Amino acid sequence: MRFAFAGIDFLGDVFETLIEKGWHPLKLFSRPCDGIYDFNEVTVSRARSLRIPVQMSRIAPADLAGLKVAGCDALVVAGYPWLIRGWEQHLPYALNFHPSPLPDGRGPYPLFKAILDGVQEWGVTAHVLEPAFDTGPILAQRRFALDPQESHDTLLAKCQMSAKEIAARLADDLPGHWKNARPQGAGTYWPRITQTERMIDWTKNVDEVLRTIRAFGSIEAFGQVDSRYVYIWSASGWREEHGYRPGALVHKHRKHLVVAAGDGFVQITGWSHYAPGPARGA
Repeated sequence: MRFAFAGIDFLGDVFETLIEKGWHPLKLFSRPCDGIYDFNEVTVSRARSLRIPVQMSRIAPADLAGLKVAGCDALVVAGYPWLIRGWEQHLPYALNFHPSPLPDGRGPYPLFKAILDGVQEWGVTAHVLEPAFDTGPILAQRRFALDPQESHDTLLAKCQMSAKEIAARLADDLPGHWKNARPQGAGTYWPRITQTERMIDWTKNVDEVLRTIRAFGSIEAFGQVDSRYVYIWSASGWREEHGYRPGALVHKHRKHLVVAAGDGFVQITGWSHYAPGPARGA
């Protein structure tokens, strides 16, 4: 199967899995990344090692026509932000990998909310590209349980591993999966997380504060400790009655900060200073 890939390192293992299964790559469509939370170095490096073209601008109708001329069978999308329309007149297949158990969790990046909402099950879905985001018939899906202490980083790893498994299945028989694709039906759309939703509310109980921190993991939650703002990616805590104001710094040892929460204390072990300027994160 001759294919083009549109994506970044987020689900870049899909690209590598298809190659390992014998598919022949023709072109990589990627996008600019900030090098802090979004990366494409591995995927771009792999494409260049294969001597295939790399395009960083949005896919245009002329690009789809060019894929048709090159004999492309499938366009595989994973972590690509721009909607792709009109592929049907140029390609036999076009599909997207989405990190949610569709039809639930449509939207740009639903992993944070999955942990914030305490969902018990999650998944990854491969679906047919349609003119609207994340709505096409389902080709393959893998679901898995979430741990009560799930973090963004463990959930991301589970999604990446599931995407590789799905890619291997589709590589073996894409026409068969395409023929048996099932419509999604009604679903839910989760918009992009805002800076406010990343903000820690210290008046909440310890469990809720820690869930917020786990939900963002290495992407970092954001909180005010006394009069300063900090980015936080690692913490633990305990319940204990106290008379401190929530958000007060009550103890410090080296770089470990103990902050008062609604029903106890949170010890922050991974954090960095807030630097005013463009918002960091999702």
